[in-house]
Amino acid sequence: IEDQESGCPQVKGVILRELTSKPSSWRCQANFETWLNENKVVGILGVDTRALVRHLREFGATNGVITNEDSSSPFELLKALQKKPLMEGQNLVNGVTTINPYNWSSTCPVGFDQRLKSHQGPPYRVVAIDFGIKRAILQRLVSHGCDVTVVPANTQLQTILSFKPEGVFLSNGPGDPSSVESGISLAKDLIHQTSLPLFGICLGHQILGLAIGGRTFKLSYGHRGLNHPCGINGRVEITSQNHGFALDPNSLPEGTVDITHQNLNDRTVAGFAMSGRPIFGVQYHPEASPGPHDADHHFARFVTLMAERR
Repeated sequence: IEDQESGCPQVKGVILRELTSKPSSWRCQANFETWLNENKVVGILGVDTRALVRHLREFGATNGVITNEDSSSPFELLKALQKKPLMEGQNLVNGVTTINPYNWSSTCPVGFDQRLKSHQGPPYRVVAIDFGIKRAILQRLVSHGCDVTVVPANTQLQTILSFKPEGVFLSNGPGDPSSVESGISLAKDLIHQTSLPLFGICLGHQILGLAIGGRTFKLSYGHRGLNHPCGINGRVEITSQNHGFALDPNSLPEGTVDITHQNLNDRTVAGFAMSGRPIFGVQYHPEASPGPHDADHHFARFVTLMAERR
């Protein structure tokens, strides 16, 4: 329970090569198969996952189907699959964002992550726009001295300002960023009508880039894993990543945006900052849950911007 990143699983299916019947974690409360059944998540076992990964790397990400219906023939499944839309153009945020605002403060449980920080003085008031936010991000913001109000993705600017924030955070989330029109519109309002520090992670980073005037494109097979090197000018962070779209560096307005980090595997944009403005984003997950802690300093960077404004 302490490790769950949202109120319920967002994944629709799980593909495994093999499954252990004896979990090794001392905090385990149930095995993985039981957890899948309880949450009604379909899974498939005995797949050569390395061969599947090689196929995806060669031919690109594609839709797939898993079923436990014995009456469905492969032809029927393929026909049903062909009717499903591709990821491009899909706004999946509306299916995962919170319905109502809620507060996440130092009174909330911080889970197993003990990288706590001490903060003198009143906490920084942060509004987090929920495009599919991970709880570990909320925990890291609190650990760095923030009191966080989480709001739905379609929240209007005036509602954001009614919370009197000292900074606004744009969260990670699923789907095609260019289709999250309400989020892009809100980011534009925040950029052009306020002087608030803005910090975006993953989808939030892409939405900030789109609001500034950039474009996004779909990667052939995405960036997934805990060991992606990112940096620039000799400074490198090993990062945790899970995304299928990226910002086009040539679309970012010259003189307005500085690219601060690149993914050193393919030179895609991994981080940017607006020149002369307290606005920045990173494509990866600095909360690193799971993953390395190299990039945790970005939360401190956000807090520093709020402290300077305060």
